Amino acid sequence: MSQKWRDLLFLHWPVPVDSLRPLVPEELEIDLHDGVAYVGLVPFSMRDVHPRGLPAWRPMSDFHETNVRTYVHRRGRDPGVWFFSLDAANAAAVAIARTWFHLPYWTARMRVQHDNPQPGALSYYSERRWTSVTGHRPGCRIACLPTGSPAPAEPGTLDHFLVERYLLYAFDPHKHRLFRGQVHHSPYQVQPARILDCDENLLAAAGITHPSAQPISHFSTGVDVDVYGLERLT
Repeated sequence: MSQKWRDLLFLHWPVPVDSLRPLVPEELEIDLHDGVAYVGLVPFSMRDVHPRGLPAWRPMSDFHETNVRTYVHRRGRDPGVWFFSLDAANAAAVAIARTWFHLPYWTARMRVQHDNPQPGALSYYSERRWTSVTGHRPGCRIACLPTGSPAPAEPGTLDHFLVERYLLYAFDPHKHRLFRGQVHHSPYQVQPARILDCDENLLAAAGITHPSAQPISHFSTGVDVDVYGLERLT
């Protein structure tokens, strides 16, 4: 498939490895940077989503998404992303992704606003369309102000570890099968982002205690992406 990812906000927190281990299939190892594991919350917009060779259809091709993730590898190699949840404002896309890509997508009400709450800022809002066992609807309300100059992350740095990922892993619990998918895009042009507001319970809905530390934040205006089919590993 071809996709365009736009207005990405990357929020990351360091977390204990032991808190993530029960949430990730045993076939995968938690990827660490200088001995530290990270969990990420990434809201953004999807544009022009369509199969290669076919035109985009606006009702299906443009929508917002928010994912909760960590970083993994398999047998000491092939570092990639493990998704705890992916919320999207497109019910059909959610159904397709759950069926064909074995990813934990959820339908949500979402919006992204520019110049809110101040000029140059962006605000992200998401609320899942079902109520959790605690009686709350998982979601987030985040506002940020991008600062500095965009530039590619330097290989070997924490910034590069957090944003430059070109593999994803998925798991079919019914057939106990592990899959790997690949994406291709040019390196992100990232810049710091000052967080103006951050209220979320998506981490808790995934079984992760929200860290007390302030998040590490990056912003990118986006990349054009090629998405390839899944490869079955086990």
